[in-house]
Amino acid sequence: MVTTQSADNVLKSYYLSAVTDQLNKGVNPLLAKIRQTTADVWGRDVRKAVRYGVNGGIGAGTETGTLPSAGGNKYAQFVVSLKNLYGVIEISDKAIRASASNEGAFVNLLNDEMDGLVKSASFNFGRMLFGDGSGTLAKIDSVDTSNTTLFFVDSTRNLAEGMVVDVYNATGTPVPPARTVLSVDHNRSAVQLSGSTIATPKDYTLVMQGSKNNEITGLGAIFGSGTSLYGLPRSSNQWLNPVVKDSVGEISESVIQKAIDEVEERAGSRINFIVCSWGVRRALAKSLAVYRKADMMQLEGGYQALCFNGIPVIADRFCPKNTMYLLNTEDFALHQLCDWQWMEGEDGKILKQTAGKPVYTATLVKYAELLCYRPAGQAMLSGITEE
Repeated sequence: MVTTQSADNVLKSYYLSAVTDQLNKGVNPLLAKIRQTTADVWGRDVRKAVRYGVNGGIGAGTETGTLPSAGGNKYAQFVVSLKNLYGVIEISDKAIRASASNEGAFVNLLNDEMDGLVKSASFNFGRMLFGDGSGTLAKIDSVDTSNTTLFFVDSTRNLAEGMVVDVYNATGTPVPPARTVLSVDHNRSAVQLSGSTIATPKDYTLVMQGSKNNEITGLGAIFGSGTSLYGLPRSSNQWLNPVVKDSVGEISESVIQKAIDEVEERAGSRINFIVCSWGVRRALAKSLAVYRKADMMQLEGGYQALCFNGIPVIADRFCPKNTMYLLNTEDFALHQLCDWQWMEGEDGKILKQTAGKPVYTATLVKYAELLCYRPAGQAMLSGITEE
C-alpha cells in the first residue's frame, strides 16, 4: 500500500543519493571538474582567506651582511553570502490515491517527477555557472507588431518553455506579474510570454523568478566589468582581474597559446580546461584540422572533448557566443553548507500538503557559492569569429 509516508521514505533513502550524484556530476563537464567543499562556511557566509603575490622575505646579500627582512605572505579575505538553490516537485493527492494499490505505477510517477526536477535543476544550475549572479536570462529588444506577446531578445540560450520569469524595466523596476515562457523561437531569437503585452519593452530584462541578484557568482561576474568581486574592489586589487582579450577575430592555435602563456607569466597559473560556445569550438576544430587531425579525449563522467595540446575543450550551450574561457579549475571551489538535501518539516516529513490545495510538494535545497581564488590566473577570449 502506497502512502505519503512510504513516498517520504523512498525520497529519502533512494532518490536523494541518485539525484545528488546527477546534479553534482551530470550538469556539465565544468561543474564536474570543480571541487565541492564545506570548508570556510561560517553561518550564512563563505569567508575565505586567499593568498596573492609572493612572500616578501626573500633576497640576496653578502656573506656577512644583513639578512632580508621578513615579508610574510599577502592575504585577502573573500566574504560572500551563500546562495539559496531550490528545486520543487509536486504530486497531486489524486495521483497518490490512484496508484495506492499499484507500487509500480507510483514508482513511475515518482521517476517522472524526479526526472523533470533533475533536468530543470541541471538546466538552471548550468546556466548559473556562466551568469553574473543577477539572474538575468535575456534582454528584450522589441515586440512583434503582429503578435504582441512575442518579444525579440538578445539571446535565447538561457530560455526554455515552462520557465517562470520576472520582467524588469530599463531602470531595474519590476513589472508584475511573473510570466510563463510559452514558446522559444531560437531561429528568430524570440520568446512568447503569458499575459498581456508590454508597452515599449526595449531594454527590459527577463529574470528567473525570484532570483534577482540571488544566483551564484558565475563566470559572467568573474570576467565582468563590475567594480568589485567577493567584497573587494578590483581597482586596488589587480589580481582580481583576469586576462581578457577582445575582438579576437579568427581563432587559431597561436591566439590560444598566447593567452595561456600570458596567464602563466602573470599569475603562475596553468590552464587545464577550456570551455567555449558551439560555434567557437567548430571554428577551432576547423583551424586545427588544417595542419593535423583534431584529437579527441574522454573525460570523467562520459564526456568527450576536443583536445588542445592536452587541454580539454568543451562546448556549452550557456557559454556566450563568440567566447572562449581558459580556466584553471584547481582555482575554483563550490563552497556549500551541505550537499543537496530534502527540506524537512518539524515532523521529519518531506512531502507536505500545499495549504488549500489537494497537492503535495517536496523541496530539494542546497546553500552554496562559487569562488575563484585566483581570478588573474584565468583568461577569456571574446569577439571570436564562429564557424
